[in-house]
Amino acid sequence: MSTEILNKEFEVVRGQLKSYVLRITASVSDTEDIVQDTYLKASEKLGSFRGESSMKTWLFAIASNLAKDNRRAKRRWAENVTDMGKEAALSDPQFFREAMQIRITSPQGQFEIKEHIAFCFTCISKSLPLEQQISLLLKEVYEFKVPEIAQIIDTSEAMVKYYLHTGRTKMTGIFEGRCALINKTGVCHQCTELNGIFNPKQKAQEELVKIDMAREAEKADKERLFDLRMQVVRGIDPFESGAAELQLHHLEHNRKVMESFLEKKAE
Repeated sequence: MSTEILNKEFEVVRGQLKSYVLRITASVSDTEDIVQDTYLKASEKLGSFRGESSMKTWLFAIASNLAKDNRRAKRRWAENVTDMGKEAALSDPQFFREAMQIRITSPQGQFEIKEHIAFCFTCISKSLPLEQQISLLLKEVYEFKVPEIAQIIDTSEAMVKYYLHTGRTKMTGIFEGRCALINKTGVCHQCTELNGIFNPKQKAQEELVKIDMAREAEKADKERLFDLRMQVVRGIDPFESGAAELQLHHLEHNRKVMESFLEKKAE
């Protein structure tokens, strides 16, 4: 395998690697470092690549190992991270000043409900054990098959199936209890609340009818709703979307809130 082929393959998957690592670490700076280190390590180990998997699978395996060593990736967040982030934001006028400035001036400063659905998944998935989170991302968002995931995280297919079952069950339960967008009695109304702040002239209901998950909420079972949520997440690149800068600002805020919380909890 030549360096030229590696360079071409890496450029093809770079965007997916970035969004994948971001969803594990919730840190833009760590993501940039890990993606760069993935390329460097792949270059160093190029001679050991035997084509027993696709190069994409091999690159994701390298990135996964680097991400698993990351301090931020190892620290599980609270299931109610979005509540904690909201509470902290309400007492921090600077947060809203920065967010509104992004909304007004940035070409990636839009607020769309579907973007926040993807943002919410990123935050809440960090409450899972790392192996479950990674397996779920690889299967549901990046559409790897179970044997490929087993190669990527260096475990058996049986363990991958276990991680997928437990991770999916946990996430489905969290969303069923929290998401007022779907379950009208859920505790979290942030999608519509933030729509009202950033898009005061836009009716949230008009946006919701564009989202399959919201349209099917009353007739679909919770498994189907989870699949539709994953469909939303798969369709959004957190670095390239029209809402990227605004949502990354929100993510950085939530990360700082959770790191502060976890540090205090460890004292």
